[in-house]
Amino acid sequence: MEGEAFSNAAIADYMNTNFLPIKVDREERPDIDSIYMQALQMMSGQGGWPLNTFLSPEDLVPFYAGTYFPVDPRYGRPGFLQVLQALRRYYDTEKEDLRQRKAVILDSLLTSAVLQNSDPQEVQEHELLGKGWETSTGIITSNQYGNSFPMMPYAELALRGTRFNLPSRYDGKQTCTQRGLDLALGGIYDHVGGGFHRYTVDPTWTVPHFEKMLYDNGQIVEYLANLWSAGIQEPAFARAITGTVQWLQREMIAPEGYFYAAQDADSFISAEAAEPEEGAFYVWSYSELEQLLTPEELTQLQQEFTVSSQGNFEGLNVLQRRNVGQLSAELETALAKLFTARYGDAPESLKTFPPARNNQEAKTHNWPGRIPSVTDTKMIVAWNSLMISGLARSYSVFQEPLYLELAVQAANFILEHQFVDGRFHRLNYQGEATVLAQSEDYASFIKALLDLQACSPENKQWLEKAIAIQEEFDEFLWSVELGGYFNTSSDASQDLIIRERSYADNATPSANGVAIANLVRLSLLTDNLHYLDLAEQGLKAFRSIMSSAPQACPSLFTALDWYRNSTLIRSKIEQIKSLIPQYLPVAAFSIVSNLPEGSIALVCQGLKCLAPATSIEQMFQQVQQSQNRG
Repeated sequence: MEGEAFSNAAIADYMNTNFLPIKVDREERPDIDSIYMQALQMMSGQGGWPLNTFLSPEDLVPFYAGTYFPVDPRYGRPGFLQVLQALRRYYDTEKEDLRQRKAVILDSLLTSAVLQNSDPQEVQEHELLGKGWETSTGIITSNQYGNSFPMMPYAELALRGTRFNLPSRYDGKQTCTQRGLDLALGGIYDHVGGGFHRYTVDPTWTVPHFEKMLYDNGQIVEYLANLWSAGIQEPAFARAITGTVQWLQREMIAPEGYFYAAQDADSFISAEAAEPEEGAFYVWSYSELEQLLTPEELTQLQQEFTVSSQGNFEGLNVLQRRNVGQLSAELETALAKLFTARYGDAPESLKTFPPARNNQEAKTHNWPGRIPSVTDTKMIVAWNSLMISGLARSYSVFQEPLYLELAVQAANFILEHQFVDGRFHRLNYQGEATVLAQSEDYASFIKALLDLQACSPENKQWLEKAIAIQEEFDEFLWSVELGGYFNTSSDASQDLIIRERSYADNATPSANGVAIANLVRLSLLTDNLHYLDLAEQGLKAFRSIMSSAPQACPSLFTALDWYRNSTLIRSKIEQIKSLIPQYLPVAAFSIVSNLPEGSIALVCQGLKCLAPATSIEQMFQQVQQSQNRG
């Protein structure tokens, strides 16, 4: 619509004369997007973007909404000018109908914002947790149709459930392994340059929508590291993590240390091209491969990847691996040649690759290889936090110092630059912090700090910072009446018609799911039971939705897992370091020196501690038992 309706002079003239157009960036203000997307779904039964919502100016209540409108009538849709003219007439002449319509919409929005706290079925917590695990496992089980999305919050919960001996129609371990293989072997992963694309347009994980989002990459890196630590040590997982971190370091880190938000799906074939093309930076014609590779290398590439003269994407080739295992040195050499053709330099010598911030920069810069996709260079706290968590967990598992270095660098940038007048802020544009933090920013960053504490528990500063930010989170976003956290702070929501509490997961985990898990972790690490009280209130607030719609909220079930099975391991640094790389998804670590005489660790389950462990074997046994209380 930007290139069509909004660029049409007649439409612009009518719109500016009769309406007050307001453009909202949903990455900047997801709280506003959420409210009016819900209104669209109520009116039409479906959602989507672009989201065009028409509000009554005196109260900001929506009375009409839609997605795409063409300039002229087509596809069974009215032209946008017709829509605008009809809405203006309606607003001027149907005042009573307008009043009633708005009242119904507002009442529905208010009702949906206040969830019922009762669980009519009174399902026991362990049964509820099992139901959530099985639902998420089913959701990530391979499908035979449609697009393929990473669905990381669901995969994370499914993997957690594999440690329980729960009756299920699914093989949880096999399902979680397959999701990892689909990601690490599929065309969704950039096997030449590293990093994961947004999703694939097919059920076979072959042809991606080529956009790369920071939030996907952070979650996928964490998941693959968790698979490895759970004993599923497929070489492709480690290779994908390494390649993604190399891409991150090369293309997605600002000089100041934070991570950029995203890279576009399309790019220009040449500086003379009028429009960019989907995937142009990433795909290969067969003739190109013949020119770049030796016959032996091309043969190997065809044996290990989906490469053919016909191609698999509009006559071109998206690389998708056929087999698991380690790639041969010869094949890695061949992929390095493709890297050099794309970037204009060899992978070992190209340490940084400057971003093209817009189409003009992309077309006018003298690139040594292909013209790259445009990079969105803004800093979003929640998305950076997901990447910090992924890097911290990968460092815990693989002990690669670079992973921790990049995570600490980004965390320190946020701590040093995202507080203005004592308040936490969500965005940073070229050095300027802006927009007060939302619930997903608080929750994800506190988790990131706790994840940094988990991989280096001797460093006390991460826990101290998490406690301080949690205090601000509780003061400005906690709902005293309902439980859980509002999306927007109390002093930044005066203009919103409702205050929502995010509980549903989408491409990213829900703020309340992450926040409640954080509260349990903080209670373990501080012995402050106030955090546990808040976690209990939060779970109670969303109990009804967990019971009635487990497919909507896997992160809340992850929080329930923490609440029911949380384990604190108190020991000396030597023992703690032996536990950190293992898959202990509800464990927290505390370094202590004053253990009972003759013991090496205290393993505590919630509010009670088991008998002091006097041997490594006893400690491991207690930790495993505590993690599997169910």
